[in-house]
Amino acid sequence: MRILIYGAGVIGSLYGALLAEAGFDVSVYARGQRLKSLSQDGLQYRYKGKILTAPVKVLSGIEPNDRYDFIFLTVRENQLHTALKEVRKNCSPRIVTMVNSLETYDEWEVICGMGRIIPAFPGAGGGFDGSVLDAALTPRLIQPTTFGKTGGKERELARVLRRAKIPYQIVADMHAWQLCHLAMVVPIADAYYEAVDSENVGRDAALMRKTAKQIRDNLSAIAARKIRLSPGKMQVFRLLPVPLVGFVLGFVFRSRFGNRFMYKHSMKAPDEMRQLHEQFYKWLEERSPAALIHKC
Repeated sequence: MRILIYGAGVIGSLYGALLAEAGFDVSVYARGQRLKSLSQDGLQYRYKGKILTAPVKVLSGIEPNDRYDFIFLTVRENQLHTALKEVRKNCSPRIVTMVNSLETYDEWEVICGMGRIIPAFPGAGGGFDGSVLDAALTPRLIQPTTFGKTGGKERELARVLRRAKIPYQIVADMHAWQLCHLAMVVPIADAYYEAVDSENVGRDAALMRKTAKQIRDNLSAIAARKIRLSPGKMQVFRLLPVPLVGFVLGFVFRSRFGNRFMYKHSMKAPDEMRQLHEQFYKWLEERSPAALIHKC
């Protein structure tokens, strides 16, 4: 089975390495400095204290007739449309969009072709130590790789991830899942940007309570718009007292998990997270009861 990873950042590099080590024929499409680094040194990653090199091919372009069983799009939200326009010219049948976005997937298929999209979201995080990948999958209990039901295409993707020992879950409504995910991660990123000392924000009890309240309010706003919270465990943020959730968040922010999966991403992609902040709250505003009455 042939797999193309479109985007060689942290997420693309990690999934590329895991899939290649599982025996799949993996190519990684990169640009700029990352292309130069991969071409010179290969896809290097840290595993149990050792630096290994994943058996992947490195590409500087995509040929129209170079067919892959799956293309994994691992780009930022503001790069997505450009990526979809490029893969539209390629004949590969399945495109796994591992992107933070509020757009609906039928909009993406208008760009790249109907029936090709498998909407997904990665369960991973980390960074680079020079050109060496230092990243990991998130624990299954917290957030496995998540993708939506797409008329059966998701079953083959599930087989691929199982072979690579990548935890996953399949949800009925991926758009609802993305909304709930943003309801949580947008306030988390905002906390880092608001803090005087972003790396130690977990010690700011008042800001942790503010973050907990914003997460609760966001999820309540989604539920008020008749959207089922996904996954169901998101209800915890609405049911537990804000001071308790804020207290727990402080521990999470200060943990190694928080540093690897929350802090590094927020600090690495502030433009993307601020754009998602604007998009998320605009989405809520446009679908408020008052706005809907006005439209009628």
